[in-house]
Amino acid sequence: MKRLPSPARRLLPLLLALAAGTALGAPAAPAVPATGPLAAPAPTPSAAPAPLNRAELRRDGLQLMLLAYDRPQAAVKALRPMVQSAHAAGDAALAAELTLDLAAALTAGQGASEAEALARDLDASFPGHAQLIRAMVAERQDHPQAASELARKGLELLHPPCQWEHREPELQESLAEGCDATATWLGLRLIGPGQQSVGAGASAIVVFERHAVLARLLKMPALLALSLGRLSVAEHEQDQAEAGRLHLAQALQAAQADLPTLARIKVYEGGIAAMRKDRGAQLRALEEALSLAHSAGAPRVEAVVRANLADFYLSARQPDRALAQARQALPALEEFQDRRMERILRHNMGLALILLRQFDAARQEHRRLDAMQPELIGAAERSHEFDELADAWAETGQWSEALKALVAGRQLSQQVQEASRKAQLDELKLRYDSDRKSAELTLLQRDGELRARQVANSVLAQRVGMALALLTVLLLPLLVMMLTKVRQANRQLKANEALLRAQSERDPLTNLANRRHFMAVMEQHAASTFNGALLMVDIDHFKHVNDEHGHSAGDAVICEVSRRISQAVREEDLVVRWGGEEFLVFVPGVPPAQLQQMAERILHAVGSETVQSPDGPLHVTVSVGFAHFPLPPTGLSLHWEQAVNWADMVLYTAKAQGRNRAVGIATIDAHDTEALTQIQADFDAACISSRVQLLQVLGPAAP
Repeated sequence: MKRLPSPARRLLPLLLALAAGTALGAPAAPAVPATGPLAAPAPTPSAAPAPLNRAELRRDGLQLMLLAYDRPQAAVKALRPMVQSAHAAGDAALAAELTLDLAAALTAGQGASEAEALARDLDASFPGHAQLIRAMVAERQDHPQAASELARKGLELLHPPCQWEHREPELQESLAEGCDATATWLGLRLIGPGQQSVGAGASAIVVFERHAVLARLLKMPALLALSLGRLSVAEHEQDQAEAGRLHLAQALQAAQADLPTLARIKVYEGGIAAMRKDRGAQLRALEEALSLAHSAGAPRVEAVVRANLADFYLSARQPDRALAQARQALPALEEFQDRRMERILRHNMGLALILLRQFDAARQEHRRLDAMQPELIGAAERSHEFDELADAWAETGQWSEALKALVAGRQLSQQVQEASRKAQLDELKLRYDSDRKSAELTLLQRDGELRARQVANSVLAQRVGMALALLTVLLLPLLVMMLTKVRQANRQLKANEALLRAQSERDPLTNLANRRHFMAVMEQHAASTFNGALLMVDIDHFKHVNDEHGHSAGDAVICEVSRRISQAVREEDLVVRWGGEEFLVFVPGVPPAQLQQMAERILHAVGSETVQSPDGPLHVTVSVGFAHFPLPPTGLSLHWEQAVNWADMVLYTAKAQGRNRAVGIATIDAHDTEALTQIQADFDAACISSRVQLLQVLGPAAP
């Protein structure tokens, strides 16, 4: 069960808010012709258009595109006549490149629909630029994977394409041949976050490395600083701390002359400090970023910094400060229509209000949150929000609200697990099918070779009878040998399939069964009605172990607790690592009276002796929730997923009553499924009214 708060809980979404645009300071607007319609005017035959300084226009266009993060309307107003000038001069390629800058400025504000229209205008003559515009629109709508795919397609369609996947010399050759370096830089800015969103951290580092190379070749310090900052964050996420520190220092150096950019690099520095759990460094970096953004008059950057500060103060158990920062950031985010950041901020505001015991205001905030677009976040992140809500309500003694949030979170978690399980099974099936087809192809090739030899031998047999007899004698052992090898290959393939299946159903840290194995057991033995007993076990205060002694100590505790639980139960019982610090024990064929004794054995097996860790002995206890199914005394039938939910609810009751104890269900006064659903919806009230009778076993004192 995740505890509130986690120091880097929102780190990637908060940092991606900075990646969605590239704000520079407010450069002087480039000199441009008077504004007019975007379409190219017809040239007059009497006078040729004046030649354009192409390099200067491209640099001015890029500066305005960068300015658009904080001042989109001003940037759009200055970019329109520049596009018109390129059309009037007959330079279609320059017009397309400046149109890309204009689309970036439009998507930074509220002009996504107009940017889509620009993409349609470019489809026929400049399809690569059109796809990059659509990628920016997808990013603005918070679809990072779609943005990444569209950007990759756009880079492939650029003519000539920049060789961004190669090293710096090849990139320089591409620039000499006329590739659009700015368009490529924009595309890579969209590809990297998309790879991070699906967990491809190593691939994202490669993209950000090329991103930085291009920024260096463009000779714009602000671009280089932002590219190096993103690269540093990605490297720290992949435990490449030394490279990350080097690139962060380079980013800070490159941003010295530009206050908004320096503020953003400071936010990256704070995020990296959060990964290292250096809270002092994180706060210093964020406060410096706030001062810089405020001095530069960059409202959007300032709002993002305050959102990071709100998250910091919430994790530091200072909800009043978190609420103050969030309320200051909210107007700017609403003005820029940054819905995803607004959602994160409102969720954190709701948590802060709960911790401040302003319960009505918290409920009102979460009603606003429920009314926002649900597609802004996935089911996994929404499930995590419910877990945080459950912990916040529980911490303030609002057990009914906590239980509702817990049930809602578990339901979403089950959806996420089922989707993940299906994807993994599809991947395994695809792999097995590929291996099987490869074996079949090899067999067919060998069979073809054999047939060719048989034909040749038949021709020779007509000429020389003795040769035929000799060849037949030689071929028979060969055929036997080939058939033997085929059988061996099939046996090996089946053995590999069994090994892969077994590995996919074991937890790599504890070697216990994982959720997938438990689900497979349930589908085979309890597809419709669950019979048996469940014990849900959770390590008490496990977050303190990780925070105070490190993850190596946390891993040692999890391994030792799993070993002690396994020793405390019977050989035929199934012990499952349910997730994080939670374990589930499936006990088939045990009488209800013995289940309480088993829970007591688990409490004493874990809590009676200290656990050895790299920092010395640790006193560790667990909380246990247990129940026997069908539920007594009426014996109502339940699906196994419902049975797990009941065990989880009594575990939650055990933790609420002080931890280091086991709580089990003795009887439930419910004669039909509707009554059972009502009890589950308000479990605390049912316990108070004696509709649910509980058993309690206390754990051992500290050794």
